Amino acid sequence: MTAPIPRDIPDLPAVPGVPALLPSPVPATAVVAPVRRRLAAAYRLLVALAAAAAVTIELLLGSPIRVLSYFTIQSSVLLALVFTLSARRAWTARRPLPSALTGATLLYALITGAVYHLLLANASRPFPMPGETAPPTGWHWITNQVLHTAVPAAAVLDWLLLTHPGRLHLRQAATWLLYPLAYLAFSFTRGELILPGTPGRYLYPFLDVDLHGYKSVLGNALLLGLAFYALAVLLVALDHARPNPVRHRAKTGFRLQPPVG
Repeated sequence: MTAPIPRDIPDLPAVPGVPALLPSPVPATAVVAPVRRRLAAAYRLLVALAAAAAVTIELLLGSPIRVLSYFTIQSSVLLALVFTLSARRAWTARRPLPSALTGATLLYALITGAVYHLLLANASRPFPMPGETAPPTGWHWITNQVLHTAVPAAAVLDWLLLTHPGRLHLRQAATWLLYPLAYLAFSFTRGELILPGTPGRYLYPFLDVDLHGYKSVLGNALLLGLAFYALAVLLVALDHARPNPVRHRAKTGFRLQPPVG
C-alpha cells in the first residue's frame, strides 16, 4: 500500500553555487556574421595618408622641433594614427576603436579647424600669427588648407556617415580636455625655456605671455577651455540625436562546424 501524494509540495531550495543560466558557449560571430566595411576602411586610410603627407611636408619645410610643437601638427598626427587603426579594423571586420579615443580625435580636429578659421585666419585676424607678415603661399598654403580645413571636414564626415551613433558619452567630455590643458602647460614651459625676445617664443598669439601677460593669457585659456567643453557636449548630444547611417542586414543562423576527431 502506497502513501497518498500530498497536495502541497514545498518548493525545494536552490542548490548553492549553481547559476540559474549558464553562459552560452556559442560566440556572437556564429550568430551574426562579421561584416567588412571596405568603403569606411578606404576612406579612413585616405584621410590618414592626407594628414600624414601634410605633416611630412611641414616637417621638411621648417624646423622639425618647432613644427611638432604646434597643436595642429600633434592633433593631425593623432588623427592619422587613429584613422589608420580604424581603417584596419573596418577592413578586417573587427570591433571599432573605443569611442573615448575616436571622440577625442574628432574633437581635437574640430578645435584645430575652428581656432584657425575663427581666430587666426579670418578677415579681421584678432590674433595674427607671430612672425607672419603675409599669408602663406606655395606648399605652406596647401598644407594649411589640408590640416585646418580638409582633415577636420573629413573627420566630421566620417563621424556622420560612417560611424554608428550613440557611442559618445557625456562623462568622456571632461577627459577629452586633458590634452588641451596639457598643451597649455607645455606652451608655458616651452616659452620659459626660450630666451625672451626670441621670435616665435610662443606659437599661438592668444598664448603669448610677452604680449598679454599671464593674467590675460590665462583668461584666454579659460574662455577657450569653456568653448571646447561646450563643443564636446554638443558632439555628444548630436551623436545621440543623429540617425544611424550604418545599417547592415542581420545574418542569423548558426554556422556549425564538423566535429573534430
